[in-house]
Amino acid sequence: MDVVNFERPENATLFSGRLLIAEPFLNDPNFFRSVILLCESGNEGSVGFVLNHATNLKLGDLLPALSSTDFTIYQGGSVQPDTLHMIHKKSTLFGGSKILENIFWGGSYQALQEALLAQQCNSSDVRLLVGYSGWKKGQLETEVLQGHWMVYAPTEAELQELLFQTDILDIWKKSIQMLGTQFNYMLNLPPSPQLN
Repeated sequence: MDVVNFERPENATLFSGRLLIAEPFLNDPNFFRSVILLCESGNEGSVGFVLNHATNLKLGDLLPALSSTDFTIYQGGSVQPDTLHMIHKKSTLFGGSKILENIFWGGSYQALQEALLAQQCNSSDVRLLVGYSGWKKGQLETEVLQGHWMVYAPTEAELQELLFQTDILDIWKKSIQMLGTQFNYMLNLPPSPQLN
């Protein structure tokens, strides 16, 4: 059996930087085969961002001064869908809260705009998302125990690859593979158990 950073539901630690990988048949359309990066978890609840749902928006739709910049905007979740968030690896440019050693959440959107215009960063440095995924205190822990989410503690390199180098259509499968070979059977499961 592989030695991996998969956390059994009863022992899962829901810290910033953990991945929440949806079980194959989770039927909530907001989270179907989603991978969520947990960015905050504490007494007030938890906040994370779906990594593998794109929108039809481009950066110029939200920030007209950057209409020449071809940046895909991702759907971070259904909570406050009119808010823009960024996950990046450029803390010296943007600031932000540390998720892992070289991955940050939030920061200065003015600095982002200046950096993009000066071509100091691109989509391999920054992921932009509208909305977020949120849970009240105890809700996410309950969902993990019910088996809706598999919790994984990615290495810095794994998270960098998922965020900035993996096609969004492959993120869920790549995350399942990170869990170890004992989970590979999930890769070929149909979208609905009725189709099995």
